[in-house]
Amino acid sequence: MKLHCEVEVVSRQLPALGLRNRGKGVRAVLSLCQQAPRTQPRPRAGGERGGQHPACLFISTLKDKLGTRYELKENIEQFFTKFVDEGKATVRLKEPPVDICLSKANSSSLKGFLSAVRLAHRGCDIEAPLLTLTPVKTSEFEKFKTKMVITSKKDYPLSKNFPYSLEHLQTSYCGLVRVDMRMLSLKNLRKLDLSHNHIKKLPATIGDLIHLQELNLNDNHLESFSVALCQSTLQKSLRSLDLSKNKIKALPVQFCQLQELTDLKLDDNELIQLPFKMGHLTNLRFLSAARNKLPFLPSEFKNLSLEYLDLFGNIFEQPKVLPVIKLQMPLTLLESSARTVLYNRIPYGSHIIPFHLCQDLDTAKTCVCGRFCLSCFIQGTTTMNLHSVAHTVVLVDNMGGTEAPVVSYFCSLACYVNSCDMLK
Repeated sequence: MKLHCEVEVVSRQLPALGLRNRGKGVRAVLSLCQQAPRTQPRPRAGGERGGQHPACLFISTLKDKLGTRYELKENIEQFFTKFVDEGKATVRLKEPPVDICLSKANSSSLKGFLSAVRLAHRGCDIEAPLLTLTPVKTSEFEKFKTKMVITSKKDYPLSKNFPYSLEHLQTSYCGLVRVDMRMLSLKNLRKLDLSHNHIKKLPATIGDLIHLQELNLNDNHLESFSVALCQSTLQKSLRSLDLSKNKIKALPVQFCQLQELTDLKLDDNELIQLPFKMGHLTNLRFLSAARNKLPFLPSEFKNLSLEYLDLFGNIFEQPKVLPVIKLQMPLTLLESSARTVLYNRIPYGSHIIPFHLCQDLDTAKTCVCGRFCLSCFIQGTTTMNLHSVAHTVVLVDNMGGTEAPVVSYFCSLACYVNSCDMLK
């Protein structure tokens, strides 16, 4: 029985000696082997079967193919399996006093292997056949494939799974109409390139790829980017997202919860607006949304700090001379309570208030003074030089312009009057 994963053997005696472990695992093959007897075993009393020798754990690496043997019977102090679904676990041995840290393993294979190790610890019979103590061949380590690039239909694997150890997977020009669910079991995946296919919808389970940093969906048939993905673990991992050359008309307001994004490409879509909370993407450095249908930019756009910005080929409108006034006095109970909840940062959710009220709060507008407004506000439009938010700016039109209209909201007449100079 074998398990392919990364292994780090940590001695628990190092801290007492003032030393530290290097803190990095290496590719290894773990084997459950039949421990060879030192002497000829004697028949056991009580009906026990003779000739049964305890199993041992054999760890081999590319540099040490002969491997290291660890006894298992009554020698395990503790199992740590909190993150076993992520392909991680730790086995703490009594002698020698080491922790065997496993990572980047196939989760189902890891669970089966740990079950067998538990049986070996208890001295029970293991259903799976045990191997003999022999050096591991170099070919065994070649199974640790971390990158796979497929650029044609004929090379796409239909009858076999993707290598579970993949960290970079590209399947371009393969005619995919949906995301292959086999990809979603690749828990070590950091870069997924599905460009140049015919994908119309993304499964929410892409958000279960907890290490995913780069997602390329360029040149597909996507019409939306779901709220579920915006609220998944991608919030903490996703750095680069390419949605260019699709059919997306709008992104949800929750899109701005992907706050680790540094690179965002939205070129050649049908966007009629950007999320009005764009300013929350504080780590964003590269933004490209050329050749869309944007008439203006959201007010929080001016809070961005970009290195590169491309908004060429949009249908930016001229700022309107007169503002749109939607003030109502006195404020409605809904407006007043919504402003109070948001201003005081009171937690809310569909388990506390109705879902439609949560949506109202999520889409509340921010006044230039920092307060919030729901449906009672003044809307004004002004122009902004894009160099104020980006170091490098691609011209927005063929006339050499670098200015674009920005919509601003005001929670009261006083805020509007105080900001008149900005709107002139």
